[in-house]
Amino acid sequence: MAQQAGILVSTAEGAATLTVGTDAIRNERKKTSSRLRYITGLTVVGGNAINEAAVDVYIEDYFVGTFRNTHSGVAAALMPDDFQAVRAAASPPGSAISAIVRTAPTVSPLYIAIYGIER
Repeated sequence: MAQQAGILVSTAEGAATLTVGTDAIRNERKKTSSRLRYITGLTVVGGNAINEAAVDVYIEDYFVGTFRNTHSGVAAALMPDDFQAVRAAASPPGSAISAIVRTAPTVSPLYIAIYGIER
């Protein structure tokens, strides 16, 4: 069976819609998949200042971790230091991945990309 590595799901959302408790990837088609997926890391960039915003990532009710934005300005290029690795977390077929806003950005949008392997 072929393996695809890369971005599993991503979003760029304006600060006005990213209120505390909102799932930042709620409208993304790849939030769920019919395939087995493993989350291996993610990037959170944007916002008005470094560490201004935070998201809690879940696979259904399994807590993957809390992640903060590593640099401000969503239009900036992603750098290797922006990648935040995690111990591989399995997302069974049909399971939803969520990125719940814990601390909302004040003005600027956020770009969130969840990386992994899909089988």
